[in-house]
Amino acid sequence: MTDAAALPGQPRGGALSGPATARAVNVLAPNPSAMTLDGTNTWIVSEPDSDLAVVIDPGPLDDGHLTHVVATAAELGKRVALTLLTHGHPDHAEGAGRFAELTGTHVRALDPTLRLGDEGLAAKDVVTVGGLELRVVPTPGHTSDSLSFHLPADRAVLTGDTILGRGTTMVAHPDGRLGDYLDSLRRLRSLTVDDGVHTVLPGHGPVLEDAQGAVEFYLAHRAGRLAQVETAVENGHLTPSEVVAHVYADVDRSLWPAAELSVRAQLEYLREHGLI
Repeated sequence: MTDAAALPGQPRGGALSGPATARAVNVLAPNPSAMTLDGTNTWIVSEPDSDLAVVIDPGPLDDGHLTHVVATAAELGKRVALTLLTHGHPDHAEGAGRFAELTGTHVRALDPTLRLGDEGLAAKDVVTVGGLELRVVPTPGHTSDSLSFHLPADRAVLTGDTILGRGTTMVAHPDGRLGDYLDSLRRLRSLTVDDGVHTVLPGHGPVLEDAQGAVEFYLAHRAGRLAQVETAVENGHLTPSEVVAHVYADVDRSLWPAAELSVRAQLEYLREHGLI
């Protein structure tokens, strides 16, 4: 058995659902798959002494899950006052409209098409509810609308799909761009260095106890994959599917379609920088 402390980011063991920090509780959605890992993490975030909560990423359109999130908040003595989205992929956002109906809340997101209410989200926004403070951190790359939320009181960051609790994420080309993604990882690294963030609350998988280690692993992984893709092209593997078969040969074939999106993003990045 591998010691979790030896893995990138030091993933926390135990059940995924339940309290993760003093202010964050996870309700795991019942949508496990190769792409979503154990399922989507729906986060209930609030000040311990407040009766108001924020929910981040209600998850898929699954009434059982959505009502369970509301019930969990109620068991904690909380009323959901606001819904936030890290990005618009269906496993995170498809249930937001129905969840807004159940809770009577507005939905705030970067993408205007996902919002319910007048307010969106933008870089440097600070969301405050019941004394809770969440700072909006733009982290495009996985998608163009990806956001993270810095929870300074817990020295934590909610990363959506930008950093996962296990494995690595894809760059969803053409909407996602690798250059943006690398900039986003560096932005998250600065939170760990300058703002003392040590905990990652991801959109999928376990909590990570070593945020800086997770970011450094992701940056190193991306650099390694880029070098592999560049070498594959130099060796005559010219199409995205050929590159995937060569570079991702050790990856489950069910993940190759997602890998091809990342390869397309990597090829675009290499061309833009005159490397191929």
